[in-house]
Amino acid sequence: MASVDIQDVRKFYGQLETIKGVTVDVPDGAFVVLVGPSGCGKSTLLRMIAGLEDISGGTISIGGRVINDVEPKHRDIAMVFQNYALYPHMTIAENMGFSLRLAKRPKDEIDRRVREAADILGLADYLERYPRQLSGGQRQRVAMGRAIVRNPQVFLFDEPLSNLDAKLRVQMRAELKDIHARLKTTTVYVTHDQIEAMTMADRIVVMRDGIVEQVGAPLDLYDRPNNTFVASFIGSPSMNLLPGLLTNGGKGVRVESGAELPLEGTSPAAGKVIYGIRPEHLHLAADGEGFEAVATNVEPTGSETLVQVRVGEQIVSAQLRDRVHIRAGDTVRLGVQAAKAHLFDAETSQRLG
Repeated sequence: MASVDIQDVRKFYGQLETIKGVTVDVPDGAFVVLVGPSGCGKSTLLRMIAGLEDISGGTISIGGRVINDVEPKHRDIAMVFQNYALYPHMTIAENMGFSLRLAKRPKDEIDRRVREAADILGLADYLERYPRQLSGGQRQRVAMGRAIVRNPQVFLFDEPLSNLDAKLRVQMRAELKDIHARLKTTTVYVTHDQIEAMTMADRIVVMRDGIVEQVGAPLDLYDRPNNTFVASFIGSPSMNLLPGLLTNGGKGVRVESGAELPLEGTSPAAGKVIYGIRPEHLHLAADGEGFEAVATNVEPTGSETLVQVRVGEQIVSAQLRDRVHIRAGDTVRLGVQAAKAHLFDAETSQRLG
């Protein structure tokens, strides 16, 4: 195992800079997830760690050794891609042990490592089968097994679950966490799915346009996002962000519809702000309380109901824990948990307080 130290790393394609001075520390044994929208640079950064992309500036170190000019095969890393890339003419055992055969490891060592990885991944009964005889989830396990047998210092995962159906993704997330808990190998994982990031990571690195917006533990990012981008990206449904003006000596915000939304305590800011509130921190209010809105869409899921309402010209989501009898077009009143509200600067989008 080893730490990964990324210092002021940059990537240029001609004059276009796609990675803009990224600095990230991945502690030894950590599970760190790079997350962000398509085109943010997360996969490019992962490929730079792997040696599949040249580094235009800065340094990347693994275990204290700068690897900028080290060939991929000498970096002691193992990478799992979105595409399983299994050899169809080889058995599962042959696929998993292929890299060890290339390295001319003894046959008994190859067999032992393959069996150990198969036991970890629940593939012991499938070693003599071929990839075409396995399900998508089992093939993904084989791809992970091929990485595990190498016993690398660092695992790199590039959106490995994106080809699986929703139910299988949930199962594989749990299995990946279990594997990491057993092996304790430093892991860098790329995804655009913030649910994957929240449920799997020790630390999350949120990226946008080639820069790091925020790094932290999943719940730290959820509870205290640095800016409106992180606030809207982390969490599903995403945080409601309503432009408004501070009122009542900084104890509330009047949004564009005229509704008054409460703050806990007194904000030191003044003037234009953005009021943030997560959908689960809204609730149905009694007459005369909260603010009035018109329901535009109602999505019952059984355990809860997601209601979208129109507040002035803005759509606001409320995640209600109860089954409610609301239809599109109904007028409702929503209350706010003031202690859960977030406040951002309207010009910089940065968190206030």
